Amino acid sequence: MVEKYSIRTDLALEQKERFESDQVEVQGVVLTEEVDEEREIKVTTVKIETENGAKVMKKPVGTYITMEAPNMAVPDEDYHREISAELKKFLAGIMKGDQEDYSVLVVGLGNRKVTPDALGPYVVDNLNITRHIVKEYGKYAMGEEHVRLVSAIVPGVMGQTGMETVEIIRGIVNETNPDLIIAIDALAARSSKRLNRTIQIADTGINPGSGVGNHRNAITEETVGVPVLAIGVPTVVDAATIVNDTMENFLAALETSESLKGVGVVMQGYSAAEKYELVKELISPHLNGLFVTPKDIDETVKRISYTISEALNMLFSGSDSQDSASGTALRN
Repeated sequence: MVEKYSIRTDLALEQKERFESDQVEVQGVVLTEEVDEEREIKVTTVKIETENGAKVMKKPVGTYITMEAPNMAVPDEDYHREISAELKKFLAGIMKGDQEDYSVLVVGLGNRKVTPDALGPYVVDNLNITRHIVKEYGKYAMGEEHVRLVSAIVPGVMGQTGMETVEIIRGIVNETNPDLIIAIDALAARSSKRLNRTIQIADTGINPGSGVGNHRNAITEETVGVPVLAIGVPTVVDAATIVNDTMENFLAALETSESLKGVGVVMQGYSAAEKYELVKELISPHLNGLFVTPKDIDETVKRISYTISEALNMLFSGSDSQDSASGTALRN
């Protein structure tokens, strides 16, 4: 059943959780957790260390850091500033702060005209782009001692350009020779509680559109020639997961009722994988391809885009990037 269980999620953490719920141990995958109770931030690191682990998890070998902050959906500027600082610490771990002329290409993936998919373009809108200034006038024109050469592109989607995103990026890489690509994209989650409240950082690159079943060519170091760091926030959830969660709550409610307790006995014997597959069959074909997003997604995506862009702007300016210990998780 594990092989047949196709869950719609871009989060490595959720992939690992589904095996744990079925009491399946995945060899070659290590999970560690850190909790900041004061700020209500939980950081989970999933390291896929072997090819066997990658095959089971259906994700490349590498490190996936997931930052969960329930209050990230709240319009609190001070709290979002704290999230930006925390995100910057993790990103700083793979930046070469002492290297002169370190060049970063930020790629805002997604469709600006579809709000849940517009996170990448919104982040690029708020970035401090410096490459052209540094190239023309030198780094001291920015008023900072440590300034990276930052360039950015919003390549759009294949339906708009007729080109694969990776083709566009390869062309830019060949012309500008960046040292690192940071790709920003909206993701799909398994759990609705993680929508707009979670940030995932991966050092393995990204497959645009994979969360909603719209598979495009991967953007990785192997396909573009330079290291690729991916930052994503889940903004949509599969309709089947909402129905599945509702059914779980319903079965739990039945257990508290003496008269209806026996109704859910059969379903309680199903594994999480079997329940999910059953739900997909029951709701198809009308809802099986439906993805859902919160009603306040417009303002939420814009707010989170500011949070991510602020972290990147702080990172690119070089402030405290060499003092960060938290980001070493991606290096090790």
